[in-house]
Amino acid sequence: MPSEKILELKKEQVAALKAKIDASCAGVVVSYQGINVADDTKLRKELREAGVDYFVVKNTLLHLAVDGTSLQGMDDVLAGTTALAVSNEDYVAAARILGKFAKANPYFELKSGYLDGELISKEKLVELSALPSREVLLATVLNAFNAPIASFARAIQAIVDKLGEEVPAAEEKAEEAPAEEAAPAAEEAPAEEAAAPAEEVKAEEAPAEEAPAAEEAPAEEAAAPAEESAE
Repeated sequence: MPSEKILELKKEQVAALKAKIDASCAGVVVSYQGINVADDTKLRKELREAGVDYFVVKNTLLHLAVDGTSLQGMDDVLAGTTALAVSNEDYVAAARILGKFAKANPYFELKSGYLDGELISKEKLVELSALPSREVLLATVLNAFNAPIASFARAIQAIVDKLGEEVPAAEEKAEEAPAEEAAPAAEEAPAEEAAAPAEEVKAEEAPAEEAPAAEEAPAEEAAAPAEESAE
């Protein structure tokens, strides 16, 4: 019969295991039979980097941890070698990494799993393992949202570039227009000035024509006394 110390230790182990399961959003139960030390070390490293806690667990302890909970149906697979992988944030990471490893290692088997405290079938677990990583999913979603925005941004930039080309052309045209208008004005001004002296010369010639009339008037007056003396 186990001593009280052993029983107390087992209770602590069960409580710790139950706390890990309750705090996780996803978990995967596997059979690690046939895995060598090098592959196990590599697998643990990949899971750890993905934020997944992976550890070997006794079937009796896992049975006690899920007893009386929604995961009690997990008892059906608690035989042979058992390891549990739990994640507190990523729903896909544990299933994806362990599923990929199981494909490359036939003796390594996915036995059961859960999401948000609800047991899922092995078929659902396999489907979950085929999903891409969280980063890939986020990138895909962001690309889907950014595609229309990027197209809109390119259209706006094209309009801005076109306006940038038209404005300097309009400014150059505006600068050329006054120069063209000034040239005919400059040509007309000398012609008008040249016409003005011609009119002045004509005005000066007019008194010369009136001068003979003034000279003829005294001659007529002189003829008048001559006629009076003849009488």
